[in-house]
Amino acid sequence: MSEQAITNTHLASKQATASAHSDEVPRRHWIALIGGLIGAFMAILDIQITNSSLKDIQGALSATLDESSWISTSYLVAEMIAIPLSGWLSVALGKRRYLTWTTVIFTVSSLLCSVSWNMTSMIVFRALQGFSGGALIPLAFSLVVQLLPINKRAIGMAMFGITATFAPSIGPTFGGWLTENLSWHYIFYINLPPAILLIMMVRYGLDDEPLNINSLLKADWHGIVTMAVGLGCLEVVLEEGSREEWFSSDFIVTLAAISAASLIYFVINELQHKTPLVNLRLLGNRHFAISCLAYLILGMALLGSIYVLPLYLAQIQQYNAMEIGGILMWMGFPQLLIFPLVPRLTRIIKPKYLVTFGFAMFGLSCFVNTHMSIDFGGQQLIFSMLLRAIGSPFIMVPLSLVAMQGISKQQTPDASTLTNVMRNLGGAFSIAIIATMLDNKTREHLAHIKASLPSVSSDAWYQLKQQAGFFIQSGSDSGTAMIQAQASLMATMQRDAAIMAYNDVFLVMTIFLGIAALLMLSSRTE
Repeated sequence: MSEQAITNTHLASKQATASAHSDEVPRRHWIALIGGLIGAFMAILDIQITNSSLKDIQGALSATLDESSWISTSYLVAEMIAIPLSGWLSVALGKRRYLTWTTVIFTVSSLLCSVSWNMTSMIVFRALQGFSGGALIPLAFSLVVQLLPINKRAIGMAMFGITATFAPSIGPTFGGWLTENLSWHYIFYINLPPAILLIMMVRYGLDDEPLNINSLLKADWHGIVTMAVGLGCLEVVLEEGSREEWFSSDFIVTLAAISAASLIYFVINELQHKTPLVNLRLLGNRHFAISCLAYLILGMALLGSIYVLPLYLAQIQQYNAMEIGGILMWMGFPQLLIFPLVPRLTRIIKPKYLVTFGFAMFGLSCFVNTHMSIDFGGQQLIFSMLLRAIGSPFIMVPLSLVAMQGISKQQTPDASTLTNVMRNLGGAFSIAIIATMLDNKTREHLAHIKASLPSVSSDAWYQLKQQAGFFIQSGSDSGTAMIQAQASLMATMQRDAAIMAYNDVFLVMTIFLGIAALLMLSSRTE
């Protein structure tokens, strides 16, 4: 071999070695990433964890049912405002400092929630908790992209996916267990140990960055104010609209008008500003825009299913919080076995095909629930839970990879902000649509059942006589027994109408998920 050939071989070997070393992730970066993911898990868990304990909190604080709904609404509104601010603040303050501060605020506000003395204080502390927790979710996503090379990114996305889909699946279960076995205060105490661990891991794993005073002073304040007002009002409209009967309420109409005006101004301002709060120009990237739409539908499906299933089990099947949790676990725990496989599959199958498969499985799981009856209880729901558990990991990891195609490291905070906002908005839209559909469709189906009674009057009359006979045997006189039988028949009709409404909801979710699957399949993304 010539001297030149030996030299070339040696240079090639050195380059290969350097490339291999450049792809190695320092142990401290893995520790920082895991710390960030713990923070995201806490923040997402706390969205759902209070849902099983609302009655206990309501009783302890002497609040009405409408007042207690603000325990969740205040958290979600503050979280929605915080997410778009996270990209700017992480640059201005530095990721290490920002993660530390926001975790401290999240922990203190959690402890303050546990010592709330009335509903007003609880709502204020939950809003503070949501505002600080809202930063933890996009920051964890940003760390995956910024700390890991491309060939390791699928692993990081799988870890983030576990936090995004597993946490809401076990939130109601975990909250119900803590409340039933200890007290509702422990759903807030539980944040203390992981928060301490998170701060230690982030302080060790991330380099300290200097304060960017210039970024703070020259912030896009018009964007910050209009975003906060617009998204905050929109979230309240979506969360409270159904309870307030939508646009028949002056409160909802006013908030909707303020939200629309603020968000229109926000979009115009962001497109014209030299250093916008959120870089909306990223939506000009076709891959990223399609991914954002897919994230919107994913949020609708994930949070919508976690909202509607406990509602069905409680209203129709009379399950308590622990029994509901036992069913929802089938949607959460199987994902832990599937997520580790997904990064390997992304190396041999194009991510868009994996996302398509995930949406198809999720859609199939909803379609299975479109034929429910009174006999369709928890055990019958397990099959659809398993289909959902199979589909979710195939959406989260590959969709993150598709979304980040063509996105530079400098653009990552903005991209993370947009994808997380879209997912949260999808969840808010979904819950609003479901609540409205259940109310309207139940009334519609009940009217149809009542209208069909004359055609089956002999059967209905026979059933009434049987029910009246049962009440007479229980000690009622004939007149009272007939009134009780009529009330029982009406309750049965209302229950059947509600079941039909739940079937309609799952059909709509199936259609949306089918659209998402077709959208990803027909896209030109890799």
